[in-house]
Order: sequence, then C-alpha cells, then structure tokens
Amino acid sequence: MKIKYLIVVLIAGLFVFTSCSVSVPSDYETVDCCLAAIYPDYQGIVIPVNIAPLNFKIKDEAENYITRIKGDAGEEIIVKGQKVRFDINKWRKLLDANQDKKLNVEIFLQKDGKWYKHRDMEMTVSSDAIDEYISYRLIRPSYVTYDELSIRQRNITNFEERDIYNNTAIGRYQSEQCINCHAYQNYKTDNMQFHARQFNGGTLIVSDGVPEKVNIKTGNLISGGVYPAWHPTEKLIAYSVNSTSQRFHSKDLQKVEVMDSESDLILFDVLKNEVTIIQNDPNAFETFPAWAPDGKTLYYASAYYEPKLNVSKLEEIYTNYKELKYDIFRMSFDPATKEFGEPEIVFQASALNKSATFPRISPDGNYLLFSLGDYGNFHIWHTSADLALIDLRTGELDMMENVNSDNVESYHTWSSNGRWIIFSSRRDDGSYTRPYIAYFDREGNWSKPFILPQKDPDFYKAFFKSFNIPEFMVEPVKLSVKDFAKTLQGETIQATLNGDHAPSAAKSDKSNIY
Repeated sequence: MKIKYLIVVLIAGLFVFTSCSVSVPSDYETVDCCLAAIYPDYQGIVIPVNIAPLNFKIKDEAENYITRIKGDAGEEIIVKGQKVRFDINKWRKLLDANQDKKLNVEIFLQKDGKWYKHRDMEMTVSSDAIDEYISYRLIRPSYVTYDELSIRQRNITNFEERDIYNNTAIGRYQSEQCINCHAYQNYKTDNMQFHARQFNGGTLIVSDGVPEKVNIKTGNLISGGVYPAWHPTEKLIAYSVNSTSQRFHSKDLQKVEVMDSESDLILFDVLKNEVTIIQNDPNAFETFPAWAPDGKTLYYASAYYEPKLNVSKLEEIYTNYKELKYDIFRMSFDPATKEFGEPEIVFQASALNKSATFPRISPDGNYLLFSLGDYGNFHIWHTSADLALIDLRTGELDMMENVNSDNVESYHTWSSNGRWIIFSSRRDDGSYTRPYIAYFDREGNWSKPFILPQKDPDFYKAFFKSFNIPEFMVEPVKLSVKDFAKTLQGETIQATLNGDHAPSAAKSDKSNIY
C-alpha cells in the first residue's frame, strides 16, 4: 500500500513539473524595428553583480508573453506572463556566471495566435558589487503635516525592507513629529544620527551602538543641527544650522520654494557634547557640509547676499530668490587640533549664472559630485536641477548628460567603492522622487541610470510617497524602532557651546522641516 502511494505521489509530481515548464516558441516572426515596451526601462544599463532581480512589466497588449534572459555562461531563465518576475536564486547564479559580460533579454508576444519576437534588450553585469543596504525617508507630498513619516532601510540584493524609525512609534495621536536627515559615519551604522522635531524632539545620535537624544541648539545658534556630515574617522559631526521657511507658487510646476534666511556651519563633538562655530558670516548662507574621505577637508555650499531693500531680510530674499546663487567651498581641517583653515572656492557656479549645492566627495577623494540648478539651494523641487561632477585633480566639469533627465535630479550619494551612485529623481511623473542608480566606471564614464528594482514591477505606479535622501550603508541599522522610540521619550542631553553650559532659549526648533 505504501509503495502504491509513493508511485502516485511521484507521478503527480512529474505531472506538475512537466505541465509548469515553459519554453520559448520555435515558430515566430522577428520584429527588428524596435524593442518591446517595458516598465521599468532596463535597456542598455550596467548593473552590479549582486543587485536584486530586475523585474519588469511588458506594456504591449498580447494574448501570451514569454521572456528569456541568458548570457554566455550559466543557465538561462524563462518566465511566462506580462509581469516578468525572476527567481532570485536563478538570477543570482546567472549574474555571477556573467560578470563583466552582457545579458540578452528576449521577449516573445503572441497576438492573434501568432508569436512575435522583438529585438533583444541588453544589459551588462559589472563585477563591481554595490553596497548591500540603502536607507531613505518616505514622505507624502504634503507641505504642512507629517503624517506617516518613516526612515526605512532596504537590502538591495533582495527585496527585504523594514523601518529604522517611524513617527507613529510613540503615539499615533500625539503631536506631529517630523523625522529627517539620517546620516552614518563611513557607511557603517554603529555611529549614526537622525532628527526628530516637535513632539519629543531632539537629535538622536548613536555612538558605538548606544543611542542618545541631544539638544544641539545652545547659546545663540540659529537652530539645532540641520544638515549633517559625520567625520569619516572622528566622533565629530559637521552641521549647518538654518532658519528655513517655504512659500508656494500659484502657477508653477515647481510648486514650492524653500529658502534660508540665515545659515551657518558648526562642528559637534559627540564625546564632549560640545559645539564649535565653523562659519557664521551674517551675509553668507553656508549649508550642506560634506567631508573628504581622509577627513582633512570640509566642503560646503555658500551664497553671499547683502540686503539692499528697507524690508525684513526674509522678505527681501523671497522677493529676489532667483538671484541667490550658491558656490562650492572647502576648508582644510586638522583632526588632531580640530582647527579649520581659510575658505577656498572650488566651483564658482555663480559665475555661470548657476547655483551649486549638496557636495559629495567620491571615496577615493578624486571627484566632487553636486547638484547644479538655476538658483537657490533646495533643488529637490527645481526642474532645472541636474547632477554634475568635477574632477578635483584637473578641474574638469562633467555635466553627466547620460545620467540627467528633463526633470529634477537631487539628493545623491556614492557607494563605498565609488563605482555607483544613488540619487533622487522626479523623471517618472514630476511629482514623486524615486531612487535611481548609475554606474561610474574606471575611465570616468557614466552608464544609463535605472530605478531601484522592486518585487512587483507595478510598485511605483501605485506608491504615493517620495523617496527622500537615499544613503548607502554597508550594513543594516541594528537598533530597533522600539529602541529609538524609548530614547526619544527619555532624557535629553544638552549640548554646550565651547564649554558654556547655559541651556538654550526655550523655543521650538522648526528648522529643516521640509
């Protein structure tokens, strides 16, 4: 009886295997004129060997769909259906077998009973791996409230994702809480920070895996720390301190203008809980600090504006907001003495009637990546904003035409090996920022960007939040949402200004809430 049962099970299993197998049609007509229309667009891109499957949807209407992906080596993968979802284990084996080689994607469509094969889509597998993790803030396009804000981390070698922190963790119906500006020391997460503003607010700083809530606003600082930059080796964080506000356009696709009426640079010593002023020229707007990888140079963006009208400074800036042009500066830094040198201009965008902001230095120290727009520094809503690159050894400017689009390119960061960047772009619909990845080869050439892959190819079509400030990490954040919530509900450590222990004035810190 047991033998008969076993035979039945084996026959049933064989039937399931053979009936579910898929093969490409042998009789078809070739359509050489064009590629099949798919979303997302993965034609002609370079991908890291360890990226998650690049699932996509075939946009053409047909009765049946079959897709085959293959390379010079390894086992080909065949998928049936309009939504093409690759088995992750087969995908990994195929990419590993075809490092620094091309993959061909064949798409077969059946219409009116006849099969058609479009021209092959190609992608190249780079042996340069990408950092396993990224983190980003998810935010709705609402400019006043902060409903359901979260900072999340994603393993980009698969589709695993979880909250680092969300603003409902300490009470869904409590006062509003804005969370933003996550940052890490040298791509690792045992030293990191993010801000929580309004209810139970403070800067949450993790030092050697231990979280604390700190009030960095002290003395006469404009605000608490806003845009952060961890020193690559020391327990130091450079911040801008900003007085930021926003106004709305009544007839403009760019929707909102966010500008500073004041901004300075400070250095926060994590071990001493002490603040030192770096730059505080009242007529200069210093912001977006960024360290060179050796920790001996601090880069930042700054614009000089001397008031002329007999109105408030903020009113004058908003009257002439398109005249505010930012340049990229740098200062030398001695980690032993914590002393800075004199400012030195690196890129004078204002001389080109442009505005440069958000400098990021490549891990080898050779390249400056930044955002270049027509004016201002908050380029996330400026359709003129593109990414640009300067070779710091030669001064050569690369406008990255292969990377940019007709819409907004903004917040960007390098992978730890300097071969990849991830950035926010509104190229899909003009309303939501999506994370795009591009390859930078050893000859200084850029590949066509591709959107961060998702398990469901329709994900971005139905997801109504922006991905804000994508950052690479080489490891996940180890603390839980509960750990961060407990810290934010606990004691606040008051920072000092050069040893002055007087507490700051009792006022809400509403900087950088956009």
